[in-house]
Amino acid sequence: MTGASYERQWEARGGRRRARTTADDSRSSYYGVPPIHKPHWKWLIIIYFFLGGLSGASYAIAGVADLLGRRADRRIVRAGVYVSFAALLPCPILLILDLGRPERFLYMFRVLKLRSPMSVGTWALTLFGAFCTLSALIQAAHDGLLGRHNRAARLLAALPARAIGAAGAGPAFLVAGYTGVLLAATAVPLWTKSFMLMGPLFITSAASNATAAIALLLSLSRGTSRRTLHSLEKLDALLLAGEALLLLATWARLGRVIARPLHTGRLGLLNGAVVLGLGIAVPLVIQLTTLLAGSTAQPLATGFASVCVLTGGFAFRYVMVMAGRASADDPQATFDLTKSRLP
Repeated sequence: MTGASYERQWEARGGRRRARTTADDSRSSYYGVPPIHKPHWKWLIIIYFFLGGLSGASYAIAGVADLLGRRADRRIVRAGVYVSFAALLPCPILLILDLGRPERFLYMFRVLKLRSPMSVGTWALTLFGAFCTLSALIQAAHDGLLGRHNRAARLLAALPARAIGAAGAGPAFLVAGYTGVLLAATAVPLWTKSFMLMGPLFITSAASNATAAIALLLSLSRGTSRRTLHSLEKLDALLLAGEALLLLATWARLGRVIARPLHTGRLGLLNGAVVLGLGIAVPLVIQLTTLLAGSTAQPLATGFASVCVLTGGFAFRYVMVMAGRASADDPQATFDLTKSRLP
């Protein structure tokens, strides 16, 4: 048998095959494993992201309304303080459950690392928790929920609530927005590629959710003026428009490969239909219809729009966390990220 005929038979049996390269495996693995470890975060952190942002932004809105608002805006202040305190209560529990052991939460207080979003966020949450609890107790004392004739209630009612709210606004803003910076500080492609936009996006979303929660509570309360609801609708419309612009800018910044989990499959459907559609477009249409028509806010429409915003806000955090996990498992996303950072 000649060398040529033997080579043809060997090729027919599949003897000559092109050696597989790293590029060939890039769609499924990097030497059999994902290039980076995906975060373990799931429901506990998703709920914390939502409630923490809601708590911080509600407190900040209440503080600003107390400083700059009209006398009629006292209802916004009162509702904002109560929403903030209620949303804050589960947050430490969620973090401790996610860490697995309570002592791990205490380890975060050994030192303050200004370059670590997690360290700054832990300290900010603790400081904000003190302000939020104190403000809630003061408001409860004013409302008579702690009794009218006991010394503790009288002492609390005598404290400078406005000054305390103003001092707590700084930690409140940190709690509302640091989660976006925390995600951007990781190696996950979907989070770190648009690191400059993650903080503003999360704090804008938190402020929109907080405005919606306050508006929902007031729309269900007797005696709330339509002018107050109208003011909240105007604020939420501005925040929703800003959130939509930041979302679109983030998606454009990510590029087709890294943003793939946001636009395909179940997460893509949830992102488009619930986050952008139900959570932003629907309430924005309702609010703009009221504002452009020059009519006063209707409690039923305000309440429905608020529920839509809150649903979309929670779905946004679910999508961002789960899509980040998916992008960490995608070698193409990691390679695309590292390629874009090469000189």
